[in-house]
Amino acid sequence: MTINMGPQHPATHGVLRLILELDGEIIVKATPHIGYLHRGVEKLSETMTYNQALTLTDRLDYTNALSNNLSYCLAVEKLLDIEIPKRAQYLRVLFAEFQRIAAHLLWIGTHALDIGAMTVFFYAFRDREVILEILELATGARLTPSFIRVGGLAKDIPDTFVEPSRKFVADFPGMVDEYETLLTENIIWKKRTQNVALLSREDALNYGVTGPVLRASGVYYDVRKAHPYSGYDEFDFEVPLGKNSDVYDRYLVRLIEMRQSNRIIEQVLDKLPEGPVRAKSLSVMAPDKEDVQNDIAALIRHFKIMAEGFKPPRGDVYAAVESPKGELGFYIVSDGSNKPFRMRIRPPCFINLGALQKMIEGQMIADAVAAIGSIDIVLGEIDR
Repeated sequence: MTINMGPQHPATHGVLRLILELDGEIIVKATPHIGYLHRGVEKLSETMTYNQALTLTDRLDYTNALSNNLSYCLAVEKLLDIEIPKRAQYLRVLFAEFQRIAAHLLWIGTHALDIGAMTVFFYAFRDREVILEILELATGARLTPSFIRVGGLAKDIPDTFVEPSRKFVADFPGMVDEYETLLTENIIWKKRTQNVALLSREDALNYGVTGPVLRASGVYYDVRKAHPYSGYDEFDFEVPLGKNSDVYDRYLVRLIEMRQSNRIIEQVLDKLPEGPVRAKSLSVMAPDKEDVQNDIAALIRHFKIMAEGFKPPRGDVYAAVESPKGELGFYIVSDGSNKPFRMRIRPPCFINLGALQKMIEGQMIADAVAAIGSIDIVLGEIDR
């Protein structure tokens, strides 16, 4: 029998359609169909200036807007060959790790809810709300801030930012302990996740998956370690690996990642240097007020940049970050104008979804729900 799962099924986390060929309750073949949420982000970006296109990146994986900003900015900055101030780099790391925890909290809440554990959802959203409030103090927005800009940040953090951040860092390990109490040794949770949706190390590499799904299959690859950016090599943190390559291991890997992200945030707060948060090259960034008060030429350049955008030299670049879902990369081709000639996004959700068929063939229908949750997909990034 052939049945549809989705595209409006609550456990597909967006408009994903699966065509399942069944033998009784067993999945013989699974074919993912996408395209119901096509946004055209790549082509839209090619009609906008580099600064304007930044706002589209927030809306890819909308649980991870700040890291999306960061990946895009790293690519454009590579084209421009500009140096980012150390304080801005450290704050970028802080925002990215706060965003990673928030994204993982959304994942654990919805994943547990899909499988039938409702209490975890309330705990996770209680804690995620604290992060969103902290981020709102700095960025003024909760979901799509566009706060990380080409050349640095939109502005510095306010004086009210550090204290609630330190409180969260102190409290968060206890919050993760609560999730573990609810799930890690829960016999129902273990029966629904252990030895379910297996993806071997070899298959994970062949399908090109990245992020927690890859690391749960025992492969040590994290962009923050393999290709450090924004000063990640100056912070001490561990990359957790799984052993059994199943849904349960993907859960454990993300739990440990949240603890490690909290550890990185604490180090940023302890080591945060003073200084500017934007590149001082006036040909690239809009200058601060004090830079232009007595310099009419700089003021004219400022408004020209704001109106027309900057023009990187001809060339092509690729830059990537370790998003909560895996390697998120931007490939940009510049023709010397103020708009990208071509922009191609390497979205981890899209590529990780390709391994779903391998995970669930031979499994029960109910296991498809657990498998989709363990990949942690967001259709905004898949149908970009």
